[in-house]
Formats: sequence, structure tokens, C-alpha cells
Amino acid sequence: MRTLTTGLPDGFDAQALGQRVMDRCDSLAEHTDEPGRITRLFLSDATASVHAVLRRWMSEQGLAVRVDAAGNVIGHRSASPSLATTKTLVLGSHIDTVPGGGKYDGVLGVLIASAVIEALGSAVLPFHIDVVAFSEEEGVRFGLPYIGSRALAGSFDPAWLNRRDRDGVSLHGAIEHFGLDPDQIPKAALDPERFLGYTEVHLEQGPVLEHLKRPVGVVSGIQGQSRVRLRFEGDAAHAGTVPMDQRRDALVCAAKLAVEVQDYGRSVDELRATVGLFEVWPNVRNVVPGAVEMSLDVRHAQDEIRMAAVDALIETAERLSAADGVRFAVVEHQTQQATHVDGNLTAALVEALQASGVELTEMPSGAGHDAVAVADLGPVSMLFVRHPGGVSHHADERVWPDDVATAVEVMTRYVLGLADQCHEGTLRP
Repeated sequence: MRTLTTGLPDGFDAQALGQRVMDRCDSLAEHTDEPGRITRLFLSDATASVHAVLRRWMSEQGLAVRVDAAGNVIGHRSASPSLATTKTLVLGSHIDTVPGGGKYDGVLGVLIASAVIEALGSAVLPFHIDVVAFSEEEGVRFGLPYIGSRALAGSFDPAWLNRRDRDGVSLHGAIEHFGLDPDQIPKAALDPERFLGYTEVHLEQGPVLEHLKRPVGVVSGIQGQSRVRLRFEGDAAHAGTVPMDQRRDALVCAAKLAVEVQDYGRSVDELRATVGLFEVWPNVRNVVPGAVEMSLDVRHAQDEIRMAAVDALIETAERLSAADGVRFAVVEHQTQQATHVDGNLTAALVEALQASGVELTEMPSGAGHDAVAVADLGPVSMLFVRHPGGVSHHADERVWPDDVATAVEVMTRYVLGLADQCHEGTLRP
């Protein structure tokens, strides 16, 4: 049996573990709601089949497996009975995808966490470990991200159960149809007093590590986000009979704002401002558009800059709509503050990375992750894996096996390093 030390377990084979992660990513990619591409939405049939596979794999590792009321699959590794403890370290990521997504977004982090459990073997640890496959992170089906991780963090709002998907199915109904009890979601929350921290491994979803030629990087923080839905209403009219100077075209006004969003985003350092969705009514080729709803996504590591940008762009929308004689309204405005990673957990990640012989890269995350929601519960940290090509939310997502092997080694050293800190009294479980 391994004693507490910063070394790796006897027989540790990062390459073999990394290849197993790659193979299992391939396997889970076969579970999709849409033939021909990877689409796996919250509590869909494809999610159910992934649950079955994950539960089997976790059980084979000796983990105690359960599914909570939010649909999160959780594999539990108990601390050594000889070491009194109440704390749990959580490792994982999400298993849902965007429509037409890739093999690695989310799933990679779940399977690397699973590989770490295999690497640890019978190592003596003074804390429990939960490997969590969050049921929902992308926000596709119900327009609400982090359903799974918000349940674990205890920040799930019961009012969200009334939200409906495009087929009119409520969140409450979807959970019941999956065989779970939505009334039990509060019991999915971890006790903050028993929570050691959460560490998530994730595909970088960008080009920085590839540019630097480094396999992994430590996340220094997660940018705040504003997700806004805007509506412009003009007058639908016949495309052939209404003169150009008498039209109130909602789409033209919305398109003007889209250009302004791009220009504003380019004018502020590190700001990300995106219009990704247009819905047009009646959406007929020979009718002047009468109404448009569009999305506005704004991100920055400093919340004050992000909020100022949103305010400025909404003021621009009001100005444009007034000039065009079009009515304007903000339909929905969701805000997620910037997330700060925990200093102690991040320092332990840095130490593990350097012990693995990897040059340190610390970098912010421009994308949201389950760590955003779990941060409401307590300390979080993240490790990025190099993403060749940087094309995410797409079938062209790629990772290199050697990089995955490196991530498994870093994370194994990280867990054992935390155990050493507990043993030395510098980290209390």
C-alpha cells in the first residue's frame, strides 16, 4: 500500500491511462441524440445510455455509484478508514454537448478524473473523492447553463423547474421522465463544511497552449459573462408593395446593432462581445421582418468592464431602434460574475505541473465551466489541456494522447500532493 509521498504510485503508466481516456472518449461519442453528429442534451436518451456506461466503468473501479436528482453521475472513493476525515475532493466535468459538438468538451475531464482514480489504486488518502459527471453545463435544452453543478453547489432555484424546452417539456417533467424526483434536488447539494474543493480538467477551447507549445496550463480565473436576449419589433409588410422609406424593418435595426457589437468588442482590451443567435418573424422571403430576437454575449475578466459594455450596447440598441421607428426591449438578462480560483488549490496544481516537468502557463478562461457554479460552494481550480486547432463546440475538436497522459500525471500528483499537505497539517481535511 502506498504511503503519503509526493511520488507516483508503483507501476504508474501515464501513457496507458491517457490512451484509455482517448478510447473511452471515442466510445462515449457514439451515444448521440442525432445520427451522424454528436448531440447529447440534458436528460435525453443519449444521456441515459452514457449514464449506463459510466456507472459500469465506475463500479469496475470500486467506486460507490449514484445518480442524484439533477441527473449527475457520482462515483465515490472513500478515504482511508484509519484517517479520520469529513472532507470530499470533487473531480469532474460535464457530459452534455452542444448540437454537433465534439468528443472532448466536458467528457475529457470526467474520464481524466476516472483515470486518476485508477492511478491512485489503494493509495492512502485522508479525504474522500467524488468523480462527478455533471448532467448539464451547456444550457442548450432549457436555456439555463450549469443545471447539474448548481444542484451540487446548492444554488439551484426551484423556479427553474417551470422552464420549458422547445417541445414544451418542462424541466420538472424532463427530470420525472428520466426516472428522477425533482423534489429531491436540494438533497443533491454538498455540505460546504464537508467540501475540500473542486478541480476540473477541461479542453482549453482556444489556441494559447498550442501557440506556446505546452501540453497543459493552469487556469488563473474564469471571465464573467452576460447573456442578454433583445427584441426589436417593427411592422411586417409585403416586400413588393411597401416603399422603402415607409418600412419599419426589425431585422435591419437588429443587424445594425450586430455591427456595433463587433466594433465595440474590438475597442476594449480582452473584451469578448458576440451576437450568435437571430430569430426572425415571420421569416419569409417576401415579407419585411416584423420582429427579431437576438442574443448578446459579453465576457471579461473584470466585472466592471463587462457590465459597462452591456450598458453601452443596450443604450446603442435604444438609439438605433428610436432612429428606425422600431420598438426595443430587453427580454432576458443573465449575469455570471467572474470566478476566482482558489489560491491553495491552484498552487498545488502548479507544484504538480512542475513536478511533471511541464513549463508553467497560467491563463484565464474565456469560456464558462462547471467550476463557475461550484465556486458558490467553496474552493475551485482548473487545468486546461492543449487543444490543437482551437476549434471547440465542433466535430473537429482534437486532443493529443501525450497531452492527455500529461494531464493524468499532473492530476495524480496533485491529489497525492493534497494528501501530503493534509498529512503535514498545512491543509486540513
